[in-house]
Amino acid sequence: MLFFALFCLGVIIDDYNSDDGASWPEPARRAKVPLEAHIMSKCPDAKDCLHDLILPAMQNVSDMVDFTLSYVGESTPYDGVKCMHGQTECLGNMIELCAAHLYPDPKIYLGFTMCLTRDYAEIPKRELVQDCALEHSISMEALNDCLNAEDGGKAVEMLRESFNRTADAGVTKSCTVRLNGEIRCVRDGGKWKECEGGHSPEELVSEIQELAATGLWS
Repeated sequence: MLFFALFCLGVIIDDYNSDDGASWPEPARRAKVPLEAHIMSKCPDAKDCLHDLILPAMQNVSDMVDFTLSYVGESTPYDGVKCMHGQTECLGNMIELCAAHLYPDPKIYLGFTMCLTRDYAEIPKRELVQDCALEHSISMEALNDCLNAEDGGKAVEMLRESFNRTADAGVTKSCTVRLNGEIRCVRDGGKWKECEGGHSPEELVSEIQELAATGLWS
């Protein structure tokens, strides 16, 4: 009797797998909570925001969030870019975007970006970039290839896309943190603003964990 039952189960499985190439469905992957920081590479508020809020929060919930680092600036006519702190900031933004493009794990590119931001006034000096790349196992050759691809056009286009993403979100301040598509906190002029849920990493982590547990995000 047991043999017959196992035989029947085997037939059912064979029939399922052979039916028009169908196979057992894979379990659905749980979506992650959207978390985004909008910054300028040479902005002191970005330094405070990353160091005091984003990095400590990500150390606890990196596996729960879909993290994006975007940039605040202006796309100009004829495929140009304009940055508040000048063209050196635009280059710093592009270096950080190339790192994120080449090493999409936030643990790598966010750490690299924080390393640069600690000495934001020195961005984009080669010595600083080399030291931070070495610290976070990022290839300088790969970074240079990314920055020079298509005569620099690829990096500029990535920055324009990032600027446009920020503009589409209605964000103008560095640093603005958005959670689940909504402004969660702003660091501007050395002060925290619009932080209804608080500006500590613990409060941000708690909110992310709650969203992840309930699945109530867009």
